[in-house]
Amino acid sequence: MTLNANCITSIELPLMEAFYTVQGEGAHQGKAAYFIRLAGCDVGCHWCDVKESWDANKWPSVAIESIVKTAEEYTARLAVITGGEPLMHNLTALTSQLKQANFTTNIETSGAYPLSGIWDWVCLSPKKFKEPVPEIFAHIDELKIIVYNKSDFEFAEKNYGLVKQSNNKKNVKFYLQPEWSRMSEINPQIVEYVKANPQWQISLQVHKFLDIP
Repeated sequence: MTLNANCITSIELPLMEAFYTVQGEGAHQGKAAYFIRLAGCDVGCHWCDVKESWDANKWPSVAIESIVKTAEEYTARLAVITGGEPLMHNLTALTSQLKQANFTTNIETSGAYPLSGIWDWVCLSPKKFKEPVPEIFAHIDELKIIVYNKSDFEFAEKNYGLVKQSNNKKNVKFYLQPEWSRMSEINPQIVEYVKANPQWQISLQVHKFLDIP
């Protein structure tokens, strides 16, 4: 659990969407979860499938009390904060209220901004377009690299090394995930890479195969 106590409490956040579904990828794949997708991102992944989230001004600012109250209407007590790039916002107040409501709090982030919030699980998915702030590597539980072309394997090893240098957690998960539009070409490369480098596992976007949000 990580807390950045230097953040100023936010009372509203730009909310693109929030929905109850099943986590489709990474270490918590297959679990029922309430997703909170915050708007705003300046990382600029050209293959991003939620580019409509980039401009925070297009989406309403919603009180965190309302976000949490809606989350409580659903059965599961796993909340996944994603984006956009969620760490563009101060997440301490939101995660504090989620924890008070007995939620497990997970974040999916590129790490391009300093970590704020109280977290049970931090998934770092770094991007070449705007690389992570160095201090985030010590706090992550999961490293997930999106593989679009062969150079991403080198990028994966660079970030693997940064985690190993600064993270004392014993059970950090390391995933390679094919970019959805390039699966037919990339999948065989990932399979061979994982066979040769078994510190990595394969993550797939199972929710897309199952056609669920």
